Amino acid sequence: MTPENPPMADDPLDDFERRSVTLNGATKGVYVAGTGPAVIVMAEMPGISPHVARFSRWVRDAGFTVYMPSLFGRDGAFPRAEEGTAVLQRACVSAEFRAFAANESSPVTQWLRALANLAHEQCGGRGVGAIGMCFTGNFALTMMLESSMLAPVLCQPSLPLNNPGGIQIAPEELVLVKERLERDDLTVLGYRFAGDRFCTAQRFAAYREALGDRFVAKVLPDEAANPEPPPFFKHVVGGPHSVVTAHLIDAAGQPTLAARDEILSFFVRRLAP
Repeated sequence: MTPENPPMADDPLDDFERRSVTLNGATKGVYVAGTGPAVIVMAEMPGISPHVARFSRWVRDAGFTVYMPSLFGRDGAFPRAEEGTAVLQRACVSAEFRAFAANESSPVTQWLRALANLAHEQCGGRGVGAIGMCFTGNFALTMMLESSMLAPVLCQPSLPLNNPGGIQIAPEELVLVKERLERDDLTVLGYRFAGDRFCTAQRFAAYREALGDRFVAKVLPDEAANPEPPPFFKHVVGGPHSVVTAHLIDAAGQPTLAARDEILSFFVRRLAP
């Protein structure tokens, strides 16, 4: 397997070190690779797919230590429709997530904030970057409550699922994040496709209202999406959605590839010595 051509099959993830990490009394598997400042890559539904792993390898090759926590699904699994739907259904009722709650942070973000601090301790440098996607898309924003977090990226943040204009973060935490962004002169990058029915224009408008110019929105045209994504995205998601993974077209001049390069440059700018 090469990073340029993820297979239409499971990814063994054998170029990552799988660690069992216990934080706040909870143990999760975390896949780690690379050297340099830490970047936490949080997988979209239905888990750490070959496309998510490909993106993590791009981050690694850009000069970072990637931490890829296993939050749901079967690690390395190619996203097929039936298995992916089952993972989504389990996550929606999990106590760790608040899939349908606006103005409330998912409990798992406490663990992820602790992971950011651990990664900074282990890797050093100026701080930590993080990218969330889809189900985890908003988590990088809540993680900004940790001083080690410097570079948050929100790719197609999709929660709460039942409120297209909602933001999944507690109001008091959102106030603190906004204050920190202003105080430390930081920004949040957000990416979505124009016609994404899970991450809507209303949601990005809500981020903009909450964060002002500190939220930098990037909206890609629907025709820029890979027309033949894996079955879960083709039949369950049912439209352009995953900007830097399943719907990315790995070819020169493609808007999705440009988005990937923007994100890597953002990490370099914020985290490199």
